Amino acid sequence: MSRTTTRFLTFVSGVGMIVFSALTIQHFFAANYPTSIFEGSFCDINSFFNCDSSANSAISAIAGVPIGWFGLMLGGLVALGAVFQSSALERTNRSLSALNVVGVVTLLLYSVVVLGSLCLLCSGYYVFSFLALYLYWKGAQPEQGYSRKTLSWMDPSLIHLAAFGAVTLGGAWGVWEYHDARKVGQSGGVASRVVSQFYGLPAVAWPSEISPYWTVRSTENFEDAPIQVVEYGDPLCIDCRVLWEQLAELKDEFAGQINIAFQFFPLEAVCNDVVEKDKHPGACEASYMLAADLEHFPERLDEIFTNMRAAEAPEWRADFAARYGLEGAADDPELCDVVDRLIRTGAEYEKTHEDFAHGIRSTPTMIINNRMLIGTLPKEQLRAIFQALVDEYERGSDAFMESWVRN
Repeated sequence: MSRTTTRFLTFVSGVGMIVFSALTIQHFFAANYPTSIFEGSFCDINSFFNCDSSANSAISAIAGVPIGWFGLMLGGLVALGAVFQSSALERTNRSLSALNVVGVVTLLLYSVVVLGSLCLLCSGYYVFSFLALYLYWKGAQPEQGYSRKTLSWMDPSLIHLAAFGAVTLGGAWGVWEYHDARKVGQSGGVASRVVSQFYGLPAVAWPSEISPYWTVRSTENFEDAPIQVVEYGDPLCIDCRVLWEQLAELKDEFAGQINIAFQFFPLEAVCNDVVEKDKHPGACEASYMLAADLEHFPERLDEIFTNMRAAEAPEWRADFAARYGLEGAADDPELCDVVDRLIRTGAEYEKTHEDFAHGIRSTPTMIINNRMLIGTLPKEQLRAIFQALVDEYERGSDAFMESWVRN
């Protein structure tokens, strides 16, 4: 490979690192701090190829700075080194690229093993990181005091390294400030905007059959609580688990004021023909087992969500069934009929996307006080909506604004 070709490919790898880092940063803020209930995340193909898992995880940011920022800066340095040839800069990039790949492998293993998912945007960065390292190895030349085997991997220019560190940390401070502002904004102006958008949504009817499987019960009659939530959910859906974690906190804040009915909607073709999605193998079986124990439904659902990755395995579900005497639930015609009826209520809503025939097309989908929300919101925004509903319930619908202006 000629030196010119190596430089060109190195430049391409640097630009690729920049692009995918920028996309991960964009997704981080879109997933964690949407400015509208109409914003949605992307690249979530199924429970494994899922960027939201990474964006919401503990590894998504370092001290409040999205890790994509550090990848973006390194990509810029790699591209810069390909344009402006310098032995000292190349040694620095070579060393940083080696450390970067160590970090990439660590993140990849954490994502696959711990989170049980893989972000396609992160994967793009991984590919270009490996390419950059390969090119530095391929194009490296023995330098004084080093054999070709060592290739001076850990001999960066201290001046270049210090300059890179200063620029990166200086920019990181700005990113942290922006991150902090977005976080604060969720409970201020953004929350107010989201509440306004929520009240502007068209009213929808309750499903013809509201599930008897409630995760939170404050009143005997479903519609007597200030906050009424019908959640179309899938017990093996990663985003449903995110919502479950949020509601676990909010149900304590709004104790005695909220009812939540879990409307089974497993995204598996074995039992769901309302939407053409076959994303979560085993979700139908899990739904049948949960339906078999109405009395302990909240605790059983909590256990599955707590052990979601393990619950994806048939062996875990078999053990779960044996522990609670739920064997044969999937073969019980009455249970199958209950779950099937709840699933089919999803076909009662007008289509919300041109690619799907019916309004309930994904999980989680919530009907909150007769308004439909598809997907998840930051907890602060969901809290703001719940608080607005409680305020409306306590004050009545005739609340008004009064102001006096004196000229």
